[in-house]
Amino acid sequence: MKSLVLAEKPSVAKEIARVLGCHQKHKHYMEGPGYVVTWALGHLVTLAEPEEYDPKYKNWNLDDLPLLPSRMKLKIIRETTPQFKAIAQLAKRSDLEQLIIATDAGREGELVARWIMEMVHWKKPFKRLWISSQTDKAIRDGFASLKPGQSYDPLYRSAVCRAEADWLIGLNITRALTCKHNAQLAAGRVQTPTLAAMMDREREIKTFQTKDYWMLRAQFGSFQAVWRSQAHPDGRLFDKAAADALLERLNKVRSAKVAQLKVAEKSEPHPLAYDLTELQRDANKRHGFTAKQTSNVLQRLYEQHKLVTYPRTDSRYLSSDMVSTLPDRLKALNVQPYAAWIKPLLAKPLPVSKRVVDDSKVSDHHAIIPTDERPQLHNLTAEERKLYDLIVRRFIALFSPAFRYDETSVTLEVGGEHFHAKGRIVKEAGWKALYEASAGADEDDDAAEDEPASRQTLPPLQPGMELKEFRLSQHKQTTKPPGRYTEAALLSVMEKHNLGTPATRADIIEKLLQTDTIERRMNTLQPTGKGAQLIELVVPELRSPELTAAWEQELERISKGKGDAGKFMESIRKQTEAIVREVKVSEAEYKPHNLTHSRCPECDKPLQEIKSKRGKLLVCSDRECAYKRAAEPALSNKRCPQCHKRMEIHTGKAGKYAQCRPCNVVEMLGESGGGGRAAKRQQAQLAKQYSDNVSLGSSLEEALKAAMAKHKKD
Repeated sequence: MKSLVLAEKPSVAKEIARVLGCHQKHKHYMEGPGYVVTWALGHLVTLAEPEEYDPKYKNWNLDDLPLLPSRMKLKIIRETTPQFKAIAQLAKRSDLEQLIIATDAGREGELVARWIMEMVHWKKPFKRLWISSQTDKAIRDGFASLKPGQSYDPLYRSAVCRAEADWLIGLNITRALTCKHNAQLAAGRVQTPTLAAMMDREREIKTFQTKDYWMLRAQFGSFQAVWRSQAHPDGRLFDKAAADALLERLNKVRSAKVAQLKVAEKSEPHPLAYDLTELQRDANKRHGFTAKQTSNVLQRLYEQHKLVTYPRTDSRYLSSDMVSTLPDRLKALNVQPYAAWIKPLLAKPLPVSKRVVDDSKVSDHHAIIPTDERPQLHNLTAEERKLYDLIVRRFIALFSPAFRYDETSVTLEVGGEHFHAKGRIVKEAGWKALYEASAGADEDDDAAEDEPASRQTLPPLQPGMELKEFRLSQHKQTTKPPGRYTEAALLSVMEKHNLGTPATRADIIEKLLQTDTIERRMNTLQPTGKGAQLIELVVPELRSPELTAAWEQELERISKGKGDAGKFMESIRKQTEAIVREVKVSEAEYKPHNLTHSRCPECDKPLQEIKSKRGKLLVCSDRECAYKRAAEPALSNKRCPQCHKRMEIHTGKAGKYAQCRPCNVVEMLGESGGGGRAAKRQQAQLAKQYSDNVSLGSSLEEALKAAMAKHKKD
């Protein structure tokens, strides 16, 4: 008898099949002496659409809401039907005694497998492969210690609750807002409070009133000190006259005295290992990666290259059973450019502290660390190398000494006023030596600009010492509003308020971008006019991060077998009813922010400009009207001979032509609209037909102009 193994993706199935010795390849599965390995294609099964409960729901109608099916139905995703049918056929084989779930070891992976099992009516026993890396050893060890499938029932219930809650709330609120305001308005359980947090920041920025202030600084040779007083602990004076008077008075003083001197030894322990959110933050700060970009690159490092452990984790600690594997992981990293740090660590027992290993802080998966696969760095793309480098350096840092330094704080008295300075002397670089090449990237981004550099080196000083040489200066500065969120900062806000999970936060940000409710500007994110209006139209409860956080916490409790799935879904249904009710009675209005002066040729309503994957589109503002057209000319593959940019495609009386407006270059195109050989042949024929054998050898453009002139005369 054999076991049926269900992986989540073909690439993972291929690796599992290789390790298990399944060498017979078929279109939808691989087979060996003891196993048949097949795969999903991500999801094969999903929740049914409203029209599959009743055809009338295909048309969006406010009176039909809320849609609250008593029992949620499943459906097979049409695009992946052939793979589903193949699994259904395999499930009927009499020589398969059990199923082994080998989808991703997490909430979403559990849902993928269980829904397939439900749709193929799997009744035989099943077990769970739960591994945190895709190396051959991890796969072999995992199959040697399979877990009972029922042990993960709570995780499955949690996954179903999340999917159904998102369907009920997201679908109902989106349909309600869209029908009520005759505009495409999407809202959801997590994306709406995330948008609300961004709008709160936007309001802070817009209501902020800048003020000028002045600071007094003293330069004592090699170091600088800042004036402060009890009344002005931050040293900022908002009264210019008071600042001038203070400077004038102190300029008459000829000496300064060391009033107070304090030397303290300080240390900074190494940072914790990465979970997904922390890695996304760091990759955004250091390399400008988006959260989604980090997720995608990390998945390749995990699945294809097998260089890192399970990516979608929310833990920053390792479990105690991993301690014995740490030396092998470090040995695998004994390559350039890491060898100089690895060799000293391998020469003695590893210092494993509670900041590294803590079983109480590891749930389903431990932190993201390298596997024991030796990296072939030349096989990685530039993105993969950058992300892998972050993970490796953070891993090495876990076993590196603390950063130790002496911090000197000095208070100097000048004419009865006090100036303060700090300086530090590094005693041991410790883990910070790993980041010397990117110095500053790990510093606190919000450090006050008004502080003198705390890293300055102070000369030998003694209490009571007099300093004769110093120069006072006044600096005008302006208060600044809080900055717009970078992706790293937004991830921190989402984490703080429990909005989404490490696995879903990147997708939430992308969804907000795709629905044109937020936009990227340089390295920041900000709401669009549509987002600003949408947040006003949504009921207050759905804007609240507290409510969504409470839902996420309850989903987490359900996954651990402590929460009640039935009660949770009942509360979601009641909330959905209340939200739809409020939308129906609302008197708020929506005014599209992106209306143009162009009119729809079919219904005469204004056209809206929207962004799509193919560029900007003009779409009728009436949702019932299907009219749309490109807002920008299509681009050909032909390059301008002068500026080398792609040329626009236009259609004139003589047919299609390519145009570069800035350079005023025009070239005729064939029907294909491209540049290729066929187009060039057509151009040559056209020129020959109308040009009385004008030579084409020197300039095709000249020939075309001559041809067109001849054509007009005729």
